[in-house]
Amino acid sequence: MKLRNHKSIRLIVELLSQGITPRKIALTVALGVLLGMTPVLGSTTILCAIAAVVFRINLPLIQVVNYLAYPLQLLLLVPFIQAGQWLFHQPPLPFTFAQIIVLLRMSFWHTAGLLWDYTLHGLVAWLILGGGAVLILYLVLLPILTRLIPAQDAKPADPISGGA
Repeated sequence: MKLRNHKSIRLIVELLSQGITPRKIALTVALGVLLGMTPVLGSTTILCAIAAVVFRINLPLIQVVNYLAYPLQLLLLVPFIQAGQWLFHQPPLPFTFAQIIVLLRMSFWHTAGLLWDYTLHGLVAWLILGGGAVLILYLVLLPILTRLIPAQDAKPADPISGGA
């Protein structure tokens, strides 16, 4: 059985593609992943909402992708910070991931102050690496989505009758 003929896959593709093109879906998913792994905890929902408005992409879809990318954010938080420290020739992060979680639970604002420079360095590393990653992800997704999503007619549907 072909993957795109699977009932649940067809339903998901139909729901996500209503009213948007494969290009917009690929851009939405790529940006959702990129913004979802931002090394600034607590910023991804707002960043994805801004991206949805600026690029005129599907807000619910980018938020779903953002939330699915949350484990990536946690997984890549320390590596992005370490890459930023390397870029700026700074000493390595003096905390482990587990210690950062404990600090965050004790006091978010105190921890944010302690990690401010590290966070900025991690953000720069994320920007450098993320730009290429979002482009690659977009280019990988586009042909897949173009195959899965049938071409839509050039003339828009009549909003009153629902037909052409």
